[in-house]
Amino acid sequence: MATEIKLPRLGQGMESGTVVRWLKQEGEKVEKGEPLYELDTEKVTQEVEADASGVLLKIAVQEGEVPVGQTIAVIGEEGEDVPDAEPEAEPEGEVDEEPQEEGSRAPARDEERERGREASVETEPAEAQPTTVDGRVKASPLARRIAREKGIELTEIRGTGPEGRIVAEDVERALAAPAPAGAPAGAPAEPEVEKLTSIRKTIARRLTEAWQAPVFQISMSADMTRAQEVRERLVELTAEGEAKPTVSDVLTKVCAAALMRHRAVNAHFVDETVRRFPTANVGMAVATDRGLLVPVIRGAERLTLAEIAAARADLVSRSREAKLQQTDLEDGTFTVSNLGMYGVEQFVAVLNPPQVAILAVGAIEEKPVVVDGDLEIKPMMSLTLTCDHRAIDGAVAAEFLGTVRELLEEPALAL
Repeated sequence: MATEIKLPRLGQGMESGTVVRWLKQEGEKVEKGEPLYELDTEKVTQEVEADASGVLLKIAVQEGEVPVGQTIAVIGEEGEDVPDAEPEAEPEGEVDEEPQEEGSRAPARDEERERGREASVETEPAEAQPTTVDGRVKASPLARRIAREKGIELTEIRGTGPEGRIVAEDVERALAAPAPAGAPAGAPAEPEVEKLTSIRKTIARRLTEAWQAPVFQISMSADMTRAQEVRERLVELTAEGEAKPTVSDVLTKVCAAALMRHRAVNAHFVDETVRRFPTANVGMAVATDRGLLVPVIRGAERLTLAEIAAARADLVSRSREAKLQQTDLEDGTFTVSNLGMYGVEQFVAVLNPPQVAILAVGAIEEKPVVVDGDLEIKPMMSLTLTCDHRAIDGAVAAEFLGTVRELLEEPALAL
């Protein structure tokens, strides 16, 4: 019996996703658990595995945004009749941005849209007129998506695909095109308008939530002499092909050990309750071309530095290649944000709700320090802890940060 493949709910609060591309084509054999298609959600673009084995009888949604639960494909036995699937979602860029109840579609709005299309076509130079079908510009879903995110009208682009269809390369070419030669000298250039992607919308929403929390910050500096020595020794012992431990890995291990001693910091603030966790799931802020992501190293207190280094290398690599899974971003209990590699001396990190604390780490710098009355030059690193005052008081935060500093200065105590 044929199996309908429906768009899954990959995370709490997920209402829809965008099918980016299919990894199998109609008529091909599929094994259960085999990657079937790529799905773009608010947080990640990931491969989704097949729910059943058989032949991919029908792809109901080639590309585009789809609500959770809608049928997007059918898998069954070769030659089996394909059941009626839900209609394919309209390609991105062709649906109303504000959903309306069935039967309540505003005719005036449709007429305005049609008039807008007609006006665009009439004013476009003859050689740049895109091919249209029933008033709609012919374009691939990916081209529509790029155009929407970059704020470009498809009616202004000439398609080079089959029958004048606009493809992604046409949109990218339009983005790279120079300003019109007829613009008056000294005229201000038009600003580039970039609409928020799903990930940037999520970042904007979560950071807005973070600023609503009553937070405070405390700072300390740590002598990194011993930590650097331990890290360098571990690098020497690392076999070829294995991930070399970094300062960030040492920080992850040290923070995990400190969180086990100060459980109040290893917590979430949710619905007027504080939830303290028995294990340290440490998130790492990773900058990518698509925005900031925070993959999580689970149970970091139980891992060796070599294991943390391997996990970190894998997560960072997949973050930048857009291959993270939803589960890689979930269940974090504490976050470390390290900008030291960019030369940043000290900064304040924004809380990552529902977590109650985040540690901002600056660069290691040679600084003069008084030791037993003598002036010495030491490699010092700034540590700034941002805390949610609803869950953590100043004394608790100070004790935690003091433990982090102590373990960095004597890392053997955390290993």
